[in-house]
Amino acid sequence: MDESVDADSPIAARGATWPQTLVGVGVLATGLALAFGAIGISSEAGYGGVGPNFLPWLVSIVLTVCGAWIVWEARNGGFRDMDAPSGAVETYWSGFVWVSAGLLLNAALITTIGFIFSCMLCYLLAVQGLRRASGQGGVNSPRTWLVDAVTGVLISAPVFWMFTQFLAINLPGLTSTGWL
Repeated sequence: MDESVDADSPIAARGATWPQTLVGVGVLATGLALAFGAIGISSEAGYGGVGPNFLPWLVSIVLTVCGAWIVWEARNGGFRDMDAPSGAVETYWSGFVWVSAGLLLNAALITTIGFIFSCMLCYLLAVQGLRRASGQGGVNSPRTWLVDAVTGVLISAPVFWMFTQFLAINLPGLTSTGWL
């Protein structure tokens, strides 16, 4: 009698469902924790007829439903039709450092160089890390750096202007005009 287990058999799939179950339990616990926190937020109606507790309750309900659904899916055979994992077998730490540096420098410099340029720097460094992780060529060329910097400004400037000019939400800028 052959006791080897086929990779597509239900026995082999059962072992793969535990990580999926743990993810579902984590999402479910996050939703319940948010609901517990939302209990203490005032429900007095504010601008637009909704209170400040509306969004926390909405997010907690959605996370709780999604977490329960993930657990149910995982316990009933796991996620079906999943693609095979792609990417490198080992972690690419250099890319992680590039992306982390972008995030940390953005947080550290946003009040010094303004929203637009700090977000551009974050984008520039994160894209460099992702390009290097995927093995793209020409990551050190000045043209690549320039294109990424311009793209970062083209993404962050409209966001800045939307918040400061149209929504009247103050974000750190270089000038007091609200345009840079």
